Amino acid sequence: MKRNIDAVLQALDANGEDALARLFEFLAIPSISTDPAYDADCRRAAQWVCDQLSAIGLQATVHATEGKPMVVAHAKEAQRKDSPLHVLFYGHYDVQPVDPLDLWHASPFEPQLSEDPVNGTVIVARGASDDKGQLMTFLEAARAWHDTHGQLPVSISFLFEGEEECGSPSLAPFLADHMDELKADIALVCDTGQWDADSPAITTRLRGLAFSEIVLTGPSRDLHSGMYGGPAANPIRVLSAILAGLHDDEGRIQIPGFYDDIIEPDDAQMAQWQGLGFDGGQFLGEIGLSRPMGETDRSVLEQLWARPTAEINGISGGYSGPGTKTVIPSQASAKVSFRLVPGQDPDSVLKKFRAFVTARLPEDCKVDFVGEGGTPAVGFDVNARPFQAAAEALAEEWGKPPVMMGSGASIPIVESFQGALGMESLMLGFALDDDRIHSPNEKYNLASFKKGARSWARILDKFAAL
Repeated sequence: MKRNIDAVLQALDANGEDALARLFEFLAIPSISTDPAYDADCRRAAQWVCDQLSAIGLQATVHATEGKPMVVAHAKEAQRKDSPLHVLFYGHYDVQPVDPLDLWHASPFEPQLSEDPVNGTVIVARGASDDKGQLMTFLEAARAWHDTHGQLPVSISFLFEGEEECGSPSLAPFLADHMDELKADIALVCDTGQWDADSPAITTRLRGLAFSEIVLTGPSRDLHSGMYGGPAANPIRVLSAILAGLHDDEGRIQIPGFYDDIIEPDDAQMAQWQGLGFDGGQFLGEIGLSRPMGETDRSVLEQLWARPTAEINGISGGYSGPGTKTVIPSQASAKVSFRLVPGQDPDSVLKKFRAFVTARLPEDCKVDFVGEGGTPAVGFDVNARPFQAAAEALAEEWGKPPVMMGSGASIPIVESFQGALGMESLMLGFALDDDRIHSPNEKYNLASFKKGARSWARILDKFAAL
């Protein structure tokens, strides 16, 4: 197929009003996955997406699951032996609940354009950014390729789920049952963001997660502190001492072997991060803090993107009601989580954590570890050809190279693609930190929607040239 990217970009610009109308129609469907009252709307959203895919010549199917439907589509005409790349594009059509409703300036499912003093024209509706607007940037790029060339430039499959906002309970069994159909050379994940409103980004690292609950038991029953205080072991006191010992004064985690096997970012990646001009003081100041508490020899950005953490998420034990109850409790517990970086194994980290706690127990105390689990961190080779092709395309559209950024969070679908299907993911989206996702008055910049579609069109062109 002779490719003409200029014709595709012209089609996107000329049909911008139609694309926006389609997005508004999609946003008007209240596909809230966590509330059973909206099950029919979730099915309607799945069918809507399926119809849109079919309309541009794709072989699309709605698959029933134990929960919300999955939508799978394949580009019939592009499943060619000479296609240089087979990609799987992932998005989700479900959205978060809208509560508190009284904080919305307009109905959450009556999308509208609004003028924002910082961002210009924005699209306001539940799901505008997370993830319907993002999903539609790629779908509109695919539509423009189909309308101008009669087919897509590379072999593309699509997977859209309807349970991302409630933990994706149907995803793992669906991937297992449809492994052969969904496996591709690389997955494209749009549920990420830009560095800022004028700068594109590719997310190249995600932190993993390990979590555990410590349940520490001392005396056989709650005790009167006047009759037993002093000689009796107090589980809260013991637990507090153990938790306080997790970090030293320089913010380093004191679990033996915790930092073993960590894969550090390369020099080029570190140099780019240092050149971003990230203001750690401003970042903390926005949440009422003034001093970073992580490793003192690492920048705030490094601490967020490339360093592991040990965090105490909750403590319970004894009496916490009104007034005073002078009790020595029988038990105390704490929920602890670890954000992990590439090279760290969740099972190994939990094993080392259990050893750390057990070694610090007094003779008369015992400990149980419950509710444990985790997923590994994900890191990708930014020098791989698809990453470089995408970076070139983004630079052409935005007039500057993309930021190869990290993320302190975890994206379960990326870990699933890597673990279940053996695929790396290109995480590339056009959301912004101020899009208010999961909050009232969620928005998506109109420029992000338009330039996002143009960016994907250029990326597909670069993929075809690999």
